[in-house]
Order: sequence, then structure tokens, then C-alpha cells
Amino acid sequence: MSAIKYYNDGSSFRLPNKRIITEWIRRTAQAEGYDAGDINYIFCSSEKLLEINRQFLGHDYLTDVITFDYSDLKDSKTVSGEIYIDTETVADNAAQYGITPLHEMHRVIIHGLLHLCGYKDKTPSAASRMRSKENTCLKTLSKMFVKTSER
Repeated sequence: MSAIKYYNDGSSFRLPNKRIITEWIRRTAQAEGYDAGDINYIFCSSEKLLEINRQFLGHDYLTDVITFDYSDLKDSKTVSGEIYIDTETVADNAAQYGITPLHEMHRVIIHGLLHLCGYKDKTPSAASRMRSKENTCLKTLSKMFVKTSER
């Protein structure tokens, strides 16, 4: 059976409500026409993600997320991969945008999944489409939290 797992690599971040987040990720993948396969979220430091960015992408700058897509979409409709998230940059971005670090973390978590589902963000129009999809997904997550709190 496939699994969505969460790891720390040089970060003390702990994702709250993992069960709800995992269900949200699965539902999002299904809404995009995919099954969620093995997806690993790795929370790490700026230093670690910068090292990954340099080594694997040839970029010498900080970023909040890097997605490695291991999906085999020709033979199945299952998305799999590793999503590295720089918790320090996420917190910095949250402060810059005037939102909570957890809200920004949720956005970055789903951003990585959307990359696995084929969304891009390198052009202004693709980035706008990605942001719109993220906003839709975040609204879905809010509804899931409300339903959970009503129990």
C-alpha cells in the first residue's frame, strides 16, 4: 500500500494534524485524476535545501520547496515523489505575506503535490494558475478542519 509520510532532516518542525493533511493530499490528488502513491515530505533547513538546489538543479538561491517527481503516469495514474520543504524560508515568507507560518506551510505542501499532478509555475500564466489551484485547495482544507471540529 502506498503511503504519505513526513520526515525531518535538520529541522525541528512538526506538522500538526497529519491525518487531516494526509487525507487532504489524497483528496487533492484524486480531484486531479490521480491516486496518491508514495509521497515523502521532508522538512529541512535553508542550508539543506540550498545544497539540494545547487546539486540537483544547478540553482544557487534559496527556495521554499523542491519536488522530485517519481511518478510513472504512463502505466498508472499514481503520483509519487519526494517534496523537500525549507521550513525557515516558509516562516520568512509567511512573515512577509502577513500570514501564519502554518498557513504558508499548507500552501507549500499542496504546491509540491500540484507539481506531481503536472502543474508548473515557471511562467507568469502558469504561476497564476498554480496559485489559483492552491487557493482552491486551501479552502478545501479549511472546510475539512471545520468538519473535524464539529465532531
